[in-house]
Parts: sequence; C-alpha cells; structure tokens
Amino acid sequence: MKKAAGLSGHQPAAGVAAGRAAPPAQTALPAQVTPPVRVTPPVRVAPPAQGAPGGNAGDLSTRDRVTQLLLERRAATAAQLGDALGLSPAAIRRHLDAMLAEGDVVAREQTVRGHRGRGRPAKVFLLTDAARSRCGTHHYDNMATAALRWIARTGGSSAVEQFAAEQVAALESRCRAALADAGDDPMARAEALAAALTAEGYAASASTIASGGQLCQHHCPVAHVAAEFPQLCEAETTVISRLVGTHVQRLATIAHGDGVCTTHIPGSPPAQSGKTVTTVRTDR
Repeated sequence: MKKAAGLSGHQPAAGVAAGRAAPPAQTALPAQVTPPVRVTPPVRVAPPAQGAPGGNAGDLSTRDRVTQLLLERRAATAAQLGDALGLSPAAIRRHLDAMLAEGDVVAREQTVRGHRGRGRPAKVFLLTDAARSRCGTHHYDNMATAALRWIARTGGSSAVEQFAAEQVAALESRCRAALADAGDDPMARAEALAAALTAEGYAASASTIASGGQLCQHHCPVAHVAAEFPQLCEAETTVISRLVGTHVQRLATIAHGDGVCTTHIPGSPPAQSGKTVTTVRTDR
C-alpha cells in the first residue's frame, strides 16, 4: 500500500501552504551592491516676508522698484510701470492695489491733451507725501527748522543766506569733482550733474527741450525745511548755475508744493557773424 501524500516522514517546508507550490528562493544581493536607502528630507517652506503681500519675498523688492520709478517719473500709468519693469498688467495692478491700500500712492485721471479717444482716460499713479518722505533723509527736520528760525531772529535774512550757502558748499565740491571730465557744453555738464545729484539722493535727471534743457530733481532731502526757508533752494540754484556753467532759472520746487524741482537751462543763442555771443551767469 502506498503512503498517502503528506503522511510520509518528510514535512513540507515551513511557510508553504497546503496545495501551493513554494515560491522560488530569492538570492540575496551581495552586501557590496546592496542599494543604499535614500531618505528624502522634508521640504522646508520659507516664511513669508514681513510686509510683503501674499507672502512673496519678491513683492517687496518689486514694490521698491515701483516706488523708485514713481519717484523719478513723478507719475505713471500701470501700463507704463509694467513695461518698464517687465511685468504683466495683472501683476503690476496687484502691487499698485497694495500700495493704494497702504497709502503709498494715489490715483488720478490722466490729463489728455488734444483729441481724446473713446473710453475713460487711464489713471496715473503718484507717490504720497508719506511714501516720498521715506525715500530720503528727513531726520531732525523740526530741529533744523528751529535752528534756522533762531538764526533768522538773531542774525536776519542775510545770516540765513550765509548758512544756506555753507550747507551746499560741500555738495558743490563733490559734484564738481564728478563733472571733471564733462567738458564745457552746458547740457553735457547737466547730464553729469544729474548723475552726481542722483548719487546724493536727489533722483535727478537731465533732458533736452526746445528752448535748451532742464534738470529735474525728483526728491529733495530738505523740502520740509526749505518750505519755510527758500534761501536753501536759492543757494542750491546758484550752485547748479556755477556747475553747469551758464545762467539757469528755477521753474518749480518740491518745497513750494510742486511734484518735482525743475531748473531750466537756456540754450545758447545761435552765433551771428561779426558778433560775440556772451553767456549770462549768476555766480558773480
């Protein structure tokens, strides 16, 4: 009689279920080729930047660039700002909306000269006084104003003029060094002066116009004090005249409430044969 399967003296291999074939034995990899276990570190998310809308750290630097553009241009539309910064209309609008909410800019309707097309004119954006004041040094304004009042009270207007002249003397010295290679052409010197004044915090620019040229300063570090003591503006105008090398005329000042300090540089009159062309100067 044959022995029934499973009743022989041989026991099935451990772990093999009845009626199922045992799986082939797996050959262990040599130790030297065992793939290492890789542990993926957790992804760390940087905390949102303080004051940046939406928690994007890049927003803060972009807003600084928007502020600088408005400081230089005084006013600009959203499309103009977007073109200058390479941003989409939606992106620039998000920054402007945040600046409007925080009181850094105001919006006004754009003035259209000549024929006006259909639709409402585009809005232009301008920095508020509070935002403009953060772009430069306005420390100790009250103390400076009090000091000038004391000088005016004890020494008169001439003493204030002397004080203002001394204050801009150091600025003139630094700017003159920057104009050393600018040549004698008034507009070339005005462009070099604009670069020097920008380095001093005035956000200046120079441009050629039909009647000559103009030097624009989009920021004035002493605007609040100069509003009461225009001698500071007059001393600065005299320095500009000396540095440019020709007579100049101040057309507007931030201290007077204008959006930008504008200095007109008259163009040289055309020379006529047999006549000597002279330049009127204000530094004598």
